Amino acid sequence: MSMRAASEAYAPTGASRLLETVAAWMLAGLWILPLLYALWTAFHPGEYSARFEVLAPVTLDNFSRAWSAAPFARYFLNTFVLVTLVLSGQLVLCTLAAYAFARSDFRGSNIAFALVLIQLMIMPDVLIVQNYKTMNMLGMLDSIPAIALPYVASAFGIFLLRQTFKTVPQELDEAARIEGAGAVQTLLRVYVPLAKPVYLAYGLVSVSYHWNNFLWPLIVTNSVESRPLTVGLQVFASTDQGIDWSIICAATLMTSAPLLIAFLLFQRQFVQSFMRVGIR
Repeated sequence: MSMRAASEAYAPTGASRLLETVAAWMLAGLWILPLLYALWTAFHPGEYSARFEVLAPVTLDNFSRAWSAAPFARYFLNTFVLVTLVLSGQLVLCTLAAYAFARSDFRGSNIAFALVLIQLMIMPDVLIVQNYKTMNMLGMLDSIPAIALPYVASAFGIFLLRQTFKTVPQELDEAARIEGAGAVQTLLRVYVPLAKPVYLAYGLVSVSYHWNNFLWPLIVTNSVESRPLTVGLQVFASTDQGIDWSIICAATLMTSAPLLIAFLLFQRQFVQSFMRVGIR
């Protein structure tokens, strides 16, 4: 059977395409329902959190009450420092490791890269006890570096950048070497500029993951000075504070708004970069 005949045989019919479209819209609706509820509840008084009325009054009082009820300014600062520290370390280490795996033919490189890929199959939660013991031994408990240190080396980042660097034509590398550029100069002037869309996409993935990471920060921190937003929000929403869904939803929107805005601004670059990388 020719390729054209095979493609025609497996081409989706009108009914199947309609079914896929309806299913996709249903899944999108289920995904967005909690966000719509949070938006409604956060911008309306508490008595409207369980009922919908078109003429219900709109208010921003829930946001001001949530901001004054907990040290969210400190939580935002801690989270910003955390994601900046993690992303900076990941970009440096992952870039160097990916360049070595992509362009250096050293003994045991395949075995070393296989070990990196194995790390992708290990959930970070499995290492929580050992990581806690290590941070305790280093005397770093209840600090932002203690949250960041286990995630500075990213197997996913190494794999993603390696695949990107392997797509760079070897001729550009050789031309840079002929011009007298060393390995570091070649990396910074040839490979890094060509991988900017991938860096952007990876940065969004890393920031969103560590912005929302909860379990490890909860275990390793116990003070306001080091708590990120996720842990601070959990403490704020605990039963000791009372359950007021309007204030809780307002606080949730405040903590997630930076990520939503960043994704809306860079969603096209985010999708295109992963489509360009692929698995080669």
